[in-house]
Amino acid sequence: RATMKSLRFLSAEAFVSNEEFARKSLSAVAHNLFPLLFKASYLLEQGEVIHDLVENWPLVDFNMGKLLGATVDYQEDLSYRTCSVCLESCLTGLRDYVLNNFSPYRKRLKVVDLTGIKDVEVQFCECKKTMGRWARTQLLSKLCLELVVYLQQAQCNPGTFEISIDVLIDLFVTERNYELVVEALLKKCCCPLKICCVAFRSDNLTLQKFFYIIKLTDPSLLRKLEIVHNVRLEMEHLEILFNSIHFPLLMSLTLPARTFNVQRFTATDEQMLTNIGEKMGEMTHLTELCMSFSILTGRIQKLLSPLKTPLKMLDVSNCSLNHADMAYLANSFHANHLEALDLSGHDIPELYPSTFFKLLSHSSSVLRSLTLEDCNIQDTHVNMLILGLSPCQKLHEFKFVGNPLSSQALKHLFTFLCELPMLKNVEFPVPRDCYPIGITYPIDDASICRFDHQKYESVAEDLNLILLQANREDVKASTPLFGSYDAAVQETNNELGAYLIKSFKETLEKFTTSFNKMS
Repeated sequence: RATMKSLRFLSAEAFVSNEEFARKSLSAVAHNLFPLLFKASYLLEQGEVIHDLVENWPLVDFNMGKLLGATVDYQEDLSYRTCSVCLESCLTGLRDYVLNNFSPYRKRLKVVDLTGIKDVEVQFCECKKTMGRWARTQLLSKLCLELVVYLQQAQCNPGTFEISIDVLIDLFVTERNYELVVEALLKKCCCPLKICCVAFRSDNLTLQKFFYIIKLTDPSLLRKLEIVHNVRLEMEHLEILFNSIHFPLLMSLTLPARTFNVQRFTATDEQMLTNIGEKMGEMTHLTELCMSFSILTGRIQKLLSPLKTPLKMLDVSNCSLNHADMAYLANSFHANHLEALDLSGHDIPELYPSTFFKLLSHSSSVLRSLTLEDCNIQDTHVNMLILGLSPCQKLHEFKFVGNPLSSQALKHLFTFLCELPMLKNVEFPVPRDCYPIGITYPIDDASICRFDHQKYESVAEDLNLILLQANREDVKASTPLFGSYDAAVQETNNELGAYLIKSFKETLEKFTTSFNKMS
């Protein structure tokens, strides 16, 4: 459905669509029209106009999320468009704002906020080329270093050295861009553009490099910390991190797989876990916690009870939780505040059905996202699941891939899901009857694609027809066989793959060496 545009916005589009005329006329444009022209230029992907608008920006702040978000003149949110042409023009315009000695406007810009840009799977921009979080980190670092070099070599206007602009950004650092980002952060004091890291994600980094760069980011400003793939952070390293660095504003923490493993705990490890829980308790803003693929059996209370602020998001998928863990979650003060919950990889119907439904009941008034992948939910459990989900009237997203449900059970469940008014996204499993008889769950990667694709397509059509007949075209239903879309992984998958091959090769070499010594 086309979004309505005001006459002002239509006029702005007409103005920027003639690139040469628009660029020549900017000096005569009123300050308060710059945001309107910026959004119109972004929609039409007028890169050179975007560059000149930013280079001559007359206002105190430049907030991408607000500029591209829904406005009175044009309701459509463009912050989901990570268009390479637009973003590169934007960042180079920012560099040239600093260098431009002939701007018709007095330089007032103090804060640039790039954190409102959202990376999504489907892009609607014409060029179809995206600039993801990693590439934005790379380009901003490169431009900052270029500025430092230029200011050291050239005869600049003395006023240039007085410019100081905080650039708020979500940094994404891997081995490949590490050196560049470190150099940019080290030279921050010499650069008019001050990189202010609000969120930090690291993949494919050695621990030594991770610890070094995290200190450079100014952790006192950090609101989100994601340590994800191929950073070998274990519990003792996490304790060192929390003991040596203070994160007063941290709201969201993601830890890598296997950070915790209670199966090999000693008395010292138990004390370490207690210390980590206490340190997290000091993070009074912490409301989002992701600890997937760790073994936390019986220790959830020890980790979460020191928290003084209720969690809004909790991901404990594949963490081998037992009944005591689920009972703690169901009865804790977190339960009434959980907006997003991921319990994938736990046999909920077998281990703790009533406790899980108690947790669901307590969070039902606020729950927006529920993920129950590979939870052994079968046809016989569907009526109970419907009963548990009925109060969850604010649910936006429900993911339950990997459960052994028949096509008939899925149709029954979809008929109910149509009644959830806020629902927008459903990820459902390939029906059990599309796989060969005797398939065992959870299905391994080798067998996951060996199903009757024609039958699946037929069932998927029936499920979409159920949505259509209930006037729920707004609900997107899909079956991502290998997990949901991850923009960061998508952007750096070549590096991730190379790192995995290297790790495998090193392991093989160690094994061969050990074997030869034994021989």
